[in-house]
Amino acid sequence: MTFRIRSVDTTASGREIVREREVAGDELTIGRAADNTIHLPDLAVEQYHVRAVCAAGGRLRLQAAGTLGFTLDGRSTRDASLNPGEGAELVFGSYRLTVSNGADGAVAVEVCQPAERPGGKPDTLRGFALAGVLPGKRALSWTGLAAIVLVFLAVPIWSHLHRPVAKPTLDRPGAVMFDASWTPGALSSAHHALEDKCEACHVEPFVAVRDNACLACHQTIADHAAQPRQALARGFPHGFAALQGDVARAFHKPGPGACTDCHTEHEGAGRMEPTREKFCADCHGSMNTRLTGTALANAADFGTAHPQFQASVFTLPGQARPQRISLAQHPQQWDGLRFPHAMHLSATNGVARMAQRLGIPRGYGAPLACSDCHRKTADGVRFLPVDMEKDCESCHSLVYDRVGDTYRSLHHGNVAQMQADLIARDRSSRRPALTARRRPGLYAEGMIYAAQFSRPAFSPVAGAMDRGGLCGECHFPASSGGRLAVMPVTQPPRYLMQGWFDHEAHKQEKCASCHAAAQSNSAADLLLPGIAQCRTCHLGETATKAKVPSGCAMCHSYHPRIGPADAPRRIALR
Repeated sequence: MTFRIRSVDTTASGREIVREREVAGDELTIGRAADNTIHLPDLAVEQYHVRAVCAAGGRLRLQAAGTLGFTLDGRSTRDASLNPGEGAELVFGSYRLTVSNGADGAVAVEVCQPAERPGGKPDTLRGFALAGVLPGKRALSWTGLAAIVLVFLAVPIWSHLHRPVAKPTLDRPGAVMFDASWTPGALSSAHHALEDKCEACHVEPFVAVRDNACLACHQTIADHAAQPRQALARGFPHGFAALQGDVARAFHKPGPGACTDCHTEHEGAGRMEPTREKFCADCHGSMNTRLTGTALANAADFGTAHPQFQASVFTLPGQARPQRISLAQHPQQWDGLRFPHAMHLSATNGVARMAQRLGIPRGYGAPLACSDCHRKTADGVRFLPVDMEKDCESCHSLVYDRVGDTYRSLHHGNVAQMQADLIARDRSSRRPALTARRRPGLYAEGMIYAAQFSRPAFSPVAGAMDRGGLCGECHFPASSGGRLAVMPVTQPPRYLMQGWFDHEAHKQEKCASCHAAAQSNSAADLLLPGIAQCRTCHLGETATKAKVPSGCAMCHSYHPRIGPADAPRRIALR
């Protein structure tokens, strides 16, 4: 059987819009769901209201599919049979369906929704309407507009002009009323305390934030470089860029180099977005063309255009200040020690055997590892200086004498006291103190470690600074008029003074991944990884194949921080 469905819609002007379609089959479904054959978007109609199927003799059998019935020729029913040839009228909510036979034998179903009568709503419902007690739409519109202008414009401007002349602080509440309605977004977590204090930054209405507003709180922030030098490094705009600058100044925008060039606010709660790589590359990518006397190499992208790292190291004995040297030159450092990393990290030599004999109670029990001597700071960023008593004395004993059951130890670091102790021991007739521990090297007969610090013909003081002596085993002698003296030991906490490195962020890596200590036989070896090692994981900010896309702000700070040993804060990137 074929159904010809004719939908009639009436516009507001009374014009009818007719749409026809044919459906072949033996079944029709009527309801509010869109997948019905006849879709009736009326809340008085169930999702699947009626199912109509073909019956014998060309009749249609209509059955309610839900809990509601329908109206057939003025009678409410849930189950009915009709003859399309005789015609019938079905009512579902506000829709009326007329069923009849078409000229070609198809069943014609006309769907229409009666237009509202000229009188509007029925009189029975008019008593519940609010139209009789409310003003007209025009009056309500003007009233709403006046309220918006008053609350969100006039009141904030008036309160701003009449607020007390006082420097806003984090403790004083905001003085401008309803200013939150003007905010384009939430402040970052760093400025969250200023959320209701717009006047703290926006000192003048409709004027961009100026640097003096930022420096009112950030008083210790230093300039990236001297302002004239920054301007020269940045270069001067030409052509369209110069026109853009003129337009910006006409609208009270601050000039190049302002705080707001890097730090954008109202971007949403959370951390403030770090400065993008391009901002730095605008100057540093071709700086040598504008600053011909600069010692800085060009840098535009960590993966493709970045110079080799420069480490601050002491290269000569007695050097007052460290010298920055590129790692490409394979520099040697002077730290005042004789220390072979390779010997201490071996898994098979005497050092390894001694660590195993000391056992777990003494913190060992296995060949030495980096963590046995190098301990992280509380924040995990750097490492504490190696301490003789805590990290070395387990193997390198400072015991020099025994009185009964008491062992006497030298005071490491106090050279004058050590010399006095050794002289006093030299004058006594006590036997050398022996222990059952073994250590590499021939330090006494039978390789038994003893406090026999001297050769038979010399005093302990005279032989202490020999290469195999008590002090000279690790330290270099210093000239001091015949007195016991050692060269100063330097343990720099940082080598890359212009950058930032966080060991905590790399704790999943082994020390040997970056530091080739197991192959170093001299304390002069600078065991720092070069840029090629870092590039195995880190590439530029826009690199798609990088394990860790890295912009300039990940390792560098724009503002130098107070104090020569203070490192710039690391800024995490997404």
